[in-house]
Amino acid sequence: MADISLKSGGCIKFDLKAYDEGLNRALCGVTNKRTLENFERLSFYIKKRPVPPFLVASTLLVPGYVDEQEVEYLAKFIASLDRNIPYSLLAFYPHFYMDDLPTTSRMHALRCQDIARGAGLKHVRIGNVHLLGDAY
Repeated sequence: MADISLKSGGCIKFDLKAYDEGLNRALCGVTNKRTLENFERLSFYIKKRPVPPFLVASTLLVPGYVDEQEVEYLAKFIASLDRNIPYSLLAFYPHFYMDDLPTTSRMHALRCQDIARGAGLKHVRIGNVHLLGDAY
């Protein structure tokens, strides 16, 4: 897929749920070791084609689960590979098994954005802004 993305101008997007393996297991039911290893492995392709971005990442800000510290760990991990990797922090909407949680609060999202930038990432944005609330 890396070769196809390089040739086609496409990107590879990773949804990094959590850095902490226990939290990832709680959210997804599986370990995140392979995900983090593959993300790191693909980061070596970035220099072959920096524009448009070859590798991008996102994290869903699940209230009560994905807190500022978790975003800091993920952002430091990403920045250690390449500070130019775009990182999107996505607002959560209660749905399916997690329909008893609030939407991500605006303050939480903004704090996480500041933390990710403070960890060294140059391209951090908040996605699903229309879902942000004020519940916490």
